Amino acid sequence: MPLPTRPLLVVATAAAAAITLTSCTAREETPAAPSSGGGPAASAQSVAPSADGCTLEKTGYPKVDLKTAVVGFSQSEKEANPFRIAETQSIRDEAAKLGIANDKLLVTNAQSDLNRQISDIKSLLDRGAQLLIVAPLNSDGLQPALDAAKAKKVPVVTIDRKVTSQPCTDYLTFIGSNFVEQGKRAAQETARVTGGTGKVAILLGSSGNNVTTDRTKGFKDELAKTPGLSVVAEQTGEFDRSKGQAVMEQLIQSHPDITAVYAENDEMGVGAVNALKTAGKTPGKDVKVISIDGTRNAVQLIADGSYNAVIESNPRFGPLAFQTLQKFENGEAIPASIVITDDQYDETNASQKVGNAY
Repeated sequence: MPLPTRPLLVVATAAAAAITLTSCTAREETPAAPSSGGGPAASAQSVAPSADGCTLEKTGYPKVDLKTAVVGFSQSEKEANPFRIAETQSIRDEAAKLGIANDKLLVTNAQSDLNRQISDIKSLLDRGAQLLIVAPLNSDGLQPALDAAKAKKVPVVTIDRKVTSQPCTDYLTFIGSNFVEQGKRAAQETARVTGGTGKVAILLGSSGNNVTTDRTKGFKDELAKTPGLSVVAEQTGEFDRSKGQAVMEQLIQSHPDITAVYAENDEMGVGAVNALKTAGKTPGKDVKVISIDGTRNAVQLIADGSYNAVIESNPRFGPLAFQTLQKFENGEAIPASIVITDDQYDETNASQKVGNAY
């Protein structure tokens, strides 16, 4: 399906492979689905390479042979949700495909603790990591770890969340989605499935990162073009299914006239579906549900009629991350941001495309 035009920011094309956020609890009613979907890898939007990008020469870093190098991957959150599971697996799969030995790929998980992620990254450096791929927990706060990498002349590629530090100075580049555009597309789907009228609740992601900020901005700015729709409540569910369910239960009590829910990730959206069912409502009909990610659970719910639309956020960064590091080592210019393309699921294609979900 055609995708909207995105900002310039990016480089080359690529291939990749599989993940999003949250733990399931006993409150969960929707059964868990396999998290390692066989969909396409994240690929960069096609934009002409820029001579202004970051190069090996500009940084003064030593040249490294990717196939024999020690590569570190710092995961930010527990792998109890589809996005993170798929993301980490994608890194492992691509490393194996490139022939990187198991003992040369070092993987850590910060378990949603910023201080732990800083320690993890420093530990990876102490263990000899020559290249780093980092999924930041927050946009702010990782500077001590980035400084440590810079001191050892180790390039850092960040994936899925931006950091507020300087590209080509504190880190090499960011690879991920255009989150503002994701929010905009979610608002367009909300307008479509509601017919342009109704009261909308927003389940916000966790604070302190650009994903939540951008997905909220994109959604609200676009929704303002449809005066028949109004946001009557917004509360954080912290990208977590059980918390999203708890928040939705509260919102049903305080705003029983809500007719649509925009969840900033699928896990909160699935939690909202569970809460709506418990309250005797029919999600997908009485209350429209729109979210962002592309997890198997959410896409299957669309096919089943209990959900309305999902904007994909592809977690399969492995191929593109390693390809970017290889280009850097080859002396090619790397842009500050590499924006990927994301698909979309709705009632017209969910059944056919559920195999692409993760």
